[in-house]
Amino acid sequence: MSVPPQPPPPPHPAAPRLRTGTLTTADISFFVVSAAAPLTVMAGVAPIAIMLGGIGAPAGYLLAGITLTVFAVGFTTMSRHVGHGGGFYAYITRGLGRPAGMGAALLAMLGYNGMEIGVYGLLGSASQDTALALFGVEIPWLPVSLAGLVLIWYLGYRSSDFGAKVLGVLLVAETGILLLLAGGVLLDGGASGLTLDSFTPANVAVPGMAAVLACAFAAFTGFESTAIYRREARDPRRTIPRATFIAVAFLGLFYAFIVWTVIQAYGSDKVVQAATDDAGGLFFAAITTYVGGWAADLMHVLIVSSVIASLLAFHNAINRYTLSLTEEGLLPPVLGRIHPRHRSPYLAGAAQTAVGAVVVAGFALAGADPYTQLLLWVNTPGMIGLMALQLLAAAAVLCYFRRARHQEGVWRTVVAPVAAIALLGAALTLVTANVELFSGAGIGTNIVLVSLVPAVFVLGVALALRLRRTRPEVYARFAAEPEGETPAAREPATR
Repeated sequence: MSVPPQPPPPPHPAAPRLRTGTLTTADISFFVVSAAAPLTVMAGVAPIAIMLGGIGAPAGYLLAGITLTVFAVGFTTMSRHVGHGGGFYAYITRGLGRPAGMGAALLAMLGYNGMEIGVYGLLGSASQDTALALFGVEIPWLPVSLAGLVLIWYLGYRSSDFGAKVLGVLLVAETGILLLLAGGVLLDGGASGLTLDSFTPANVAVPGMAAVLACAFAAFTGFESTAIYRREARDPRRTIPRATFIAVAFLGLFYAFIVWTVIQAYGSDKVVQAATDDAGGLFFAAITTYVGGWAADLMHVLIVSSVIASLLAFHNAINRYTLSLTEEGLLPPVLGRIHPRHRSPYLAGAAQTAVGAVVVAGFALAGADPYTQLLLWVNTPGMIGLMALQLLAAAAVLCYFRRARHQEGVWRTVVAPVAAIALLGAALTLVTANVELFSGAGIGTNIVLVSLVPAVFVLGVALALRLRRTRPEVYARFAAEPEGETPAAREPATR
């Protein structure tokens, strides 16, 4: 006899909780756009996309943005029907059942931790490059990465609205320097006049576009984390969808525009060779030419702040996933404690910082390179894991609305989810087929990195099946609706 699902037990009346109703659409948008690190993605990855795909690279970012917008249609519709703050895993539980939901929960922890911890290597290497470029001195990367861990812990320890203000400032700064570059190019007319050759079919339908699309999809990682701020959002049924669409639309249009302007800076006939000769210096040379050397120096500094913003955004996301899984009974209760003053999940943040310190120190002791190994090897399974979660979530939306009684239209509940499944499946295939672009590793290492994703998901499914036998009360209340929520639809209990 199955145990009926029960909501998780409410916290003790005296126990502090997360601040509710504090995050606006803009605040949540800052969190998710900052996680994507636009300046770092443009200066560090876009030159590779140009080198591999030619001048049609801007169209690749637009196509990725369109695909993820289609995904967001079903994803945000689901947000009106699921009151749980678990984001991906709550949605997947509703549509595909508790075993898949627990698999998704572990996969989310792998994905977000992988995306965050690996970036501490980028913080160290970017700081090294900045110190060398500005002051001509070489600094060790490990102390910088460890200092970054402490800084991110403190910012996460503070309230979520404080973190949103910090991210807002950093995001304006990093997008501002890219717009400054674009303005300089447009005012000067580029190297040989402004053209729209990047968007012609002949330049888009090239063999290298598959690699461009793989880079482009990776550049959006983290935009879907809007849903995990549900408990802290103002009017979440409106705030979450708005922030999601704003984030994906901004990133898609902004990426395409900036890559297009850099192509104009060099000229359609010379930019590929320039990217091949010096991918890492492509943006710095362009801004030096069209704005000035001072702007290139400022860009070096802002790349470091862009990395810090990305780290903070992912750290906050991980803390909230940890808090949700603690409330589910899957993690030790101590990790669910909320700070009485700042109302932050401060012990979850401390635990995540400790895990990050162990991984960073482990790579350092092994003599690993902070960029080519710590960043790329740890980020790669994280990125693939989050893309796999998007695909599972799209399938969950389709299955959920087939069973639930609702008044949503067929576009939101059938057409968009089916299209998202097809498009995200193709995107995940492209990324795994071109995984060497992201890992920089050999075939053996790549097999291990990619295999981590299904292995963690299967481990979560196995955990669910074990809990169903040994702790049925925990299994039955997994991802249950919190008290006081009135979802817009009613469906049979998840399996």
